[in-house]
Amino acid sequence: MSTREIHESLPAAMRDAVDEFGLHLARAENRSAHTIRAYVGDVVSLLDHAARDGCARPGDLDIAVLRGWLAARMREGSARTSQARRAAAARAFTGWALRQGLADADPGAQLASPRAHRDLPNVLSSDQAAELVEAPSAEQADDPIELRDRAVLEVLYATGIRVSELCGLDPADIDDGRRVLRVFGKGAKERTVPYGLPAQRALDAWRDRGRPRLSSNRSEALFVGVKGGRLQQTVVRRIVAAAAQARGLPHTSPHDLRHSAATHLLDGGADLRAVQDLLGHASLSSTQIYTHISTERLRAAFRQAHPRA
Repeated sequence: MSTREIHESLPAAMRDAVDEFGLHLARAENRSAHTIRAYVGDVVSLLDHAARDGCARPGDLDIAVLRGWLAARMREGSARTSQARRAAAARAFTGWALRQGLADADPGAQLASPRAHRDLPNVLSSDQAAELVEAPSAEQADDPIELRDRAVLEVLYATGIRVSELCGLDPADIDDGRRVLRVFGKGAKERTVPYGLPAQRALDAWRDRGRPRLSSNRSEALFVGVKGGRLQQTVVRRIVAAAAQARGLPHTSPHDLRHSAATHLLDGGADLRAVQDLLGHASLSSTQIYTHISTERLRAAFRQAHPRA
């Protein structure tokens, strides 16, 4: 059954609780639509499992039910990353239920989160990144699409911002004098991100000669599509992938450019905390993955160059 069908089959108290939980995530915690959809889907699955075990309301959940639910999903072949997210969703729900008076205890507090295996991200070399951001042809410099794509690539690599953050930019978010962007990240958290002269030049060209030819009067977006509306994330992904293919580079996504920017900053001697602030990571552990990349690059260079490697 679909998540909607499972939701409708839940006991009334559970159905009402998951609906209220979804509203809480949106209104009180300002979670993204993607996170809300994932967490609500996980909680619906949990409550369905609990209902089959004889539970009728959120207060009937206990640690055995939570662990049994995760074990059932693991037997179905779920990835560790999915299991970690499910555990986080369960903890969020049971903690909320306790605060709302829907339960007398918080069994999720006893629930350990499976450690997700983290592969090292794909990172371009600095030469590859430079080649990528210059991929739009100079011969078509007056074409508004080419001007836009060049600015998109330059800004993504210069700032390391997420594709959603790039698409959410408005012209007012650019401070040309200080050469910084105002970015609204996850949870609508605002941060200031610097960028360099190449990105400034690309932005100037796009705003002066490209955007006025595409933007509709209604659009407040910095980057717009061919119909004048705000540029969509799927289009940005196509821009980056096409630029990489045009230069014979490995398949590259906007997030790969984010990974590359962070790694190159650390390779150049940037402080880990500064990179954390630039990327908008809530936890330093999220940023530390890039130190592992730098270490692996050092090992590769050692194996290749040292006579006694």
